[in-house]
Amino acid sequence: MTEWTPICPLHEIPKLGARRVVRASGLDVAVFRTDADAVFAVLDRCPHKGGPLSQGIVFGNSVACPLHNWTITLGDGQAQAPDVGCTPRFAVRLADGMVFLKTAELASHATDLVRPMAGPALRGCA
Repeated sequence: MTEWTPICPLHEIPKLGARRVVRASGLDVAVFRTDADAVFAVLDRCPHKGGPLSQGIVFGNSVACPLHNWTITLGDGQAQAPDVGCTPRFAVRLADGMVFLKTAELASHATDLVRPMAGPALRGCA
């Protein structure tokens, strides 16, 4: 197995935008591109209510969750004060205009986390 998995050319991620990477198990990974062409990757789940960060607004080195506007720092996945929490981050490498994620992390990092389901839990259903 190779150490790094190619994701896409950098130009395929819009500036101040994101691209989702589907994994065999666990939630998707959101890969972000800043206006300065820095690239970051975090689990596509806000630590607050599980909102899809890939659909948020990117500014500087942060993203605002589309559900409740929590600001997540892309470099470490931490929520900015006054909010508290974090989302797992993934190692990113940029080489020759191509974005790579660490293969071992894609296969195993945060694969046990799930997105919360809206509404009441169904009990006793067949």
